[in-house]
Amino acid sequence: MRRGGVIGILLGSIFAMGLRVIISSELSVLWVLAAFLCSCAIGLVFGIYPAWKAANLNPIEALRYE
Repeated sequence: MRRGGVIGILLGSIFAMGLRVIISSELSVLWVLAAFLCSCAIGLVFGIYPAWKAANLNPIEALRYE
């Protein structure tokens, strides 16, 4: 688990609990988990795909275009 994800979950939880004093708010573990998994999936797709694409390039051809 990434530290940024854990920090975001903790800060969001503290913010939601603070809002409980002002307005009626709830913190759903299901939605927190869904948001965390969705952000992890997006990070993996946009991290692995470019790396996979670059790994399949010929190094000489890749350096020629720079």
